[in-house]
Amino acid sequence: MKRWIPSPPLSIALFVVWLLLNQSLDATTLVSAAVLAVAVPLLTKSLRPAAVRMRKPWVALGLTGRALADMLQSALFVARRLLTRRTSRIESKFVNVPLELRDPNGLAVLAMIMCLTPGTAWGEISFDSSVLLIHVFDVEDEAAFVAMIKQRYEHPLMEIFES
Repeated sequence: MKRWIPSPPLSIALFVVWLLLNQSLDATTLVSAAVLAVAVPLLTKSLRPAAVRMRKPWVALGLTGRALADMLQSALFVARRLLTRRTSRIESKFVNVPLELRDPNGLAVLAMIMCLTPGTAWGEISFDSSVLLIHVFDVEDEAAFVAMIKQRYEHPLMEIFES
């Protein structure tokens, strides 16, 4: 089974998304959804960095809630700054965040959090994965921002993927 469907959650998601996009349950749509659900994970298997061994699912659930709340708060912050400050008073800059996290799956989740959070964007990561460069829309205290990233995201990700 694992040989033909290396990632069952991905296969299920692809199948459901295909049906939703086509808004049909006819035979052709079901067959094409099944073909995609089997073919895409097989074709992209080598692109996935490593097998996911997620530990502490409750920490993952808490991190998900925290990230969603932070995304909402950040969206409101960015909107408020755009509406109330002159562009010249917005302190946009790149911030280096030293990382302890080394798991490629944990780094991928951190990248998604940074890219989905309004006001931040993943810039680049060093070759040895020890420093992350993040572009921040408006930051006054770089040290506090780095501490927040490490405490709110990196440490839970280390618990989930590396402990």
